[in-house]
Amino acid sequence: MAYDDLRSLLRALERDGDLKRVKAEVDPHLEVGEIVDRVNKAGGPALLFENVKGSSMPLAMNVFGTDRRLLKALGLKSYSDISDKIGGLLKPELPQGFVGVREAFGKLGSMVHVPPKKVKSDDAPVQEVVLKGDGVDLDQLPALFTWPGDGGSFFNLGLTHTKHPETGIRNLGLYRLQRHDKRTIGMHWQIHKDSANHYQVAARRGERLPVAIAFGCPPAVTYASTAPLPGDIDEYLFAGFVQGKRIEMVDCKTVPLQVPAQAEVVIEGWLEPGEMLPEGPFGDHTGFYTPQEPFPALTIDCVTTRKRPLLQSIVVGRPPTEDGPLGRATERFFLPLLKIIVPDIVDYHLPEAGGFHNCAIVSIDKKYPKHAQKVMSAIWGAHMMSLTKLIVVVDSDCDVHDLHEVAWRALGNTDYARDLTVTEGPVDHLDHASYQQFWGGKAGIDATRKLPTEGYTRDGGWPEMVESDPETAAKVDRRWKEYGL
Repeated sequence: MAYDDLRSLLRALERDGDLKRVKAEVDPHLEVGEIVDRVNKAGGPALLFENVKGSSMPLAMNVFGTDRRLLKALGLKSYSDISDKIGGLLKPELPQGFVGVREAFGKLGSMVHVPPKKVKSDDAPVQEVVLKGDGVDLDQLPALFTWPGDGGSFFNLGLTHTKHPETGIRNLGLYRLQRHDKRTIGMHWQIHKDSANHYQVAARRGERLPVAIAFGCPPAVTYASTAPLPGDIDEYLFAGFVQGKRIEMVDCKTVPLQVPAQAEVVIEGWLEPGEMLPEGPFGDHTGFYTPQEPFPALTIDCVTTRKRPLLQSIVVGRPPTEDGPLGRATERFFLPLLKIIVPDIVDYHLPEAGGFHNCAIVSIDKKYPKHAQKVMSAIWGAHMMSLTKLIVVVDSDCDVHDLHEVAWRALGNTDYARDLTVTEGPVDHLDHASYQQFWGGKAGIDATRKLPTEGYTRDGGWPEMVESDPETAAKVDRRWKEYGL
């Protein structure tokens, strides 16, 4: 099973020699970011900064910075543990489309260890200390000024809770949070996100929106906040599924929301309609700065914490970063669900260098002319996969995770006059390359073997790939030690 809370994971990592305590004073203005980025890119350990300038609160960083640590945090041996489990839920019915995805997750509700359970405040460590009104001071929380061009200090791993004003369906999302002052947070809600929709609905109704932001949550909850689930699927249902047991929740003190009882820190407040402040710039996971834009400004009325809390954050920027393991987990976990929507897919890969949403490499068992183009269209219509800018389609005998193999197919199997599809559509809010915000150009590359029925008329048909003679290869395997190589 996954770890119930952050601090138990940190203790386990320290026992394994995979966590380093930093006792020297460190400055959250640029210094922490520089340290963490170097350690992450070197494949180094999780870090616990015990002496953060300006704050009495320790800061946990790079906790999910390797696949090994994220798997440990989620209680898994491999990412396929969850994808196989999800795949098993989908059989034998094999439901189709988004309705099928909802039905598949609906099955989880009948599993007693999955739905979250409510506990009393007295049983919730995160409410051991309650601060309200003038007692609220966000400057006591170690926010990070990571890159020289950032517009301020940010909390990068605060899990934001909202609920739809009309349906009551809650949403858990991970958004960057700029600290404007002691009681004000900037909410960077991108247009495609559910919480942004909740705010817009509340504003249309002339209502303020309750918000709760939790830090240092159980690892399965933190991961679930990043998962691209349909809007009507409860992230806490999925977190319980991943964790293998029910997530304990507690009612907030000042807003009608629930948060993880085992979190380290929770801030609560209300968003008034139309109250906006400039947010950014910010050195984002794309590796480029995103510009300053107006975003809703949240007034904090209450902070609850454990008696000796710690904060968890991450550093994002030019890949690789801590986003990498989280993105790879999503890629593997959601393969069975993507296959429901696009059953032609054999496997897929979302390269970290593309920020996971800019490029998708897809393998198919090609059966008919323009099969690759059909798959491209299906992916561009599949929930958040619609933001993909480049799709490369290869045959099923290509390992989509071997980028050298993929490049060999894509560069050698393509006649760009016929095999390149160019279109337009929505792109990620953070995309800086589109000539206008929110939409831009997309491309699909058909790198599959071409069929005579799709216009490939050269004598002899599509050529065979160069392969070793099987008998000779087996002989060389047997005699390899004899060669002294």
